[in-house]
Amino acid sequence: MLNRFSRFSLAISEIDRCWHKLAAEEMAKYELNSPHAVYLTTLYHHAEGITAARLGELCRKNKADVSRMVGILEKRDLVRREAVGGNLYRARLLLTPEGRQAAQQVQERAALAVELAGSGLTDQDREVFYRCLEQIAVNLQTLSRDGLPER
Repeated sequence: MLNRFSRFSLAISEIDRCWHKLAAEEMAKYELNSPHAVYLTTLYHHAEGITAARLGELCRKNKADVSRMVGILEKRDLVRREAVGGNLYRARLLLTPEGRQAAQQVQERAALAVELAGSGLTDQDREVFYRCLEQIAVNLQTLSRDGLPER
């Protein structure tokens, strides 16, 4: 029988692997890869635009990754920068009409994937599951920042 660590690790790895595979299939339509899905859907939820710094915070990515991904999205005419007072560094990132359409499609497909992945679970099961996932994520963030305590 697998111990808790093995069960946890295998389940998280399998969820991550399958999610990235599904995201990659969806993003291939736009000649992008799975990490772009997170950027597009985050921008979709901020129609008024957000800075690259805020995008990095929301996506939990570093400045270099955000810069690289936004650059690719700009080349595909899915994102544009709107300078604030002539300053491109603090520019707002906005989806273009094509980007908004792509992000909406990705959002709808992601919602379908989550719905189908949770089939067989009650609404109460889902609520408990997401609350547990959120707490595990917070706990792991703290442990990764502070290190494991000595026993």
